[in-house]
Amino acid sequence: MASRESFLLRTDPEVLKALRRWAADELRSANAQLDFLLRRALKDAGRLPPSNTPPGEDA
Repeated sequence: MASRESFLLRTDPEVLKALRRWAADELRSANAQLDFLLRRALKDAGRLPPSNTPPGEDA
């Protein structure tokens, strides 16, 4: 598995609350949900190389 890097994210408490609810609805952690959303947005914008798409996600 590729190495992972952590970073601090400061956000509005209501945004984090909504993210946690959405993550729970999809049986993911808030961290995994945020990673999923960022990857999808980067892919849609053409800024993520196809080789960086984890297995199980649309290529």
